[in-house]
Amino acid sequence: MKILVPVKRVIDYNVKPRVKADGTGVDLANVKMSMNPFDEIAVEEAIRLKEKGAATEVVAVSIGVAKAQETLRTALAMGADRAILIQTDDEVEPLGVAKLLAKVQEEEAAGLIILGKQAIDDDSNQTGQMLAALLGRPQGTFASKVEVEGDAVSVTREVDGGLETVKLTTPAIITTDLRLNEPRYASLPNIMKAKSKPLATKTPADYGVDISPRLETLSVAEPAKRSAGIKVADVDELVTKLKSMGVAA
Repeated sequence: MKILVPVKRVIDYNVKPRVKADGTGVDLANVKMSMNPFDEIAVEEAIRLKEKGAATEVVAVSIGVAKAQETLRTALAMGADRAILIQTDDEVEPLGVAKLLAKVQEEEAAGLIILGKQAIDDDSNQTGQMLAALLGRPQGTFASKVEVEGDAVSVTREVDGGLETVKLTTPAIITTDLRLNEPRYASLPNIMKAKSKPLATKTPADYGVDISPRLETLSVAEPAKRSAGIKVADVDELVTKLKSMGVAA
């Protein structure tokens, strides 16, 4: 079984994003970029399934600027076998990403597509679900445990009420949650080997997909700063303050 793992290049999670002075978006100039943390978990899970003998090949795919090759090389260094970069300088919305991935799946015929539940830059949490709808395939979202059982895969999902286990018939789409695994660090030998692994570069036009934006960002602003708290002398004053603010005592 082949596993397809989409990965996204985002601002490193340790970096505090800065909004552009004109409020048109996030400033990416001279900012450290890395693989989306949820996608790292997806890559790790795909590699673990291959190590268990449940998969024969792991293919990483990314959609974005030329520098996204660095993100794909990270996936290759972790253990992916080859990579595909769909290069574009345009911002691609979740629906566009899902359409491109659907085209890649038509060529690759992967048994599983494992991707992060969301990207930490836009927090859309849409691509996996849209991809499943476009392909007409079963999906297991917010996965905290994945077990391959022949031609089926059992996915334990994190839901509001606890855990839910679903059994999917492959080909299937899985989106990963934080508690699924702990991604490995790429060793120096594997980083060197990754430089010689296949990395194909294509464009959205090669797949015949229109990625024109359907949404318009009107403005971007930083969260409002927290206002200072109020000190009270005793419980009676606290209750009075709460009542004045319309909070039930």
